[in-house]
Amino acid sequence: MRLPRAIRLDQSDLQVFSKACESGEWAIPGTFAFTDLEAESADNKLRIAFGSAWLGLESFGFTTLVEVAEIDEADFFRLVEQLARHLVEHYGAPSLPEALLAARGELEDAAGLCTQKLGSLLAIEREMTEAGIAERIRIVEPQRAKDHARIWTIAAEEDAEEEGAEEEGAEDKSPEG
Repeated sequence: MRLPRAIRLDQSDLQVFSKACESGEWAIPGTFAFTDLEAESADNKLRIAFGSAWLGLESFGFTTLVEVAEIDEADFFRLVEQLARHLVEHYGAPSLPEALLAARGELEDAAGLCTQKLGSLLAIEREMTEAGIAERIRIVEPQRAKDHARIWTIAAEEDAEEEGAEEEGAEDKSPEG
């Protein structure tokens, strides 16, 4: 199974968000964290988090980018339970069993976003619309990735080793050797 994992390419998340998650934390879009947001009264850091942040599942801090990574089943279900407890404690979920269902849905939705190859970088964009919160996930590609040409390739050294072995064999067969 694949799931988004926070990645920090620079230190900007530490400056931009009131609480940044650590690189390597599993993450989800976490849009539920913004359902009661009143844009007029929110501070700048919260507005930035609303517009562009994923929610880390260890610290419940924010990250700008995630990478597509593999997660094993045991860790997945540990995260479901951890998120469920967070939903009860911080969002007023009525019971742990109901929170477990919601948490599993959040993680399964996040896993469904990870259809790209492992290591792909993803960003999220959110905006408030008349219908509610709209979000888009996009793949982040290095700006100049297509400008670079391959300048070398790695070749096996089998030919060189075989030539060396043939030379040694020839020496051993000589009448003097």
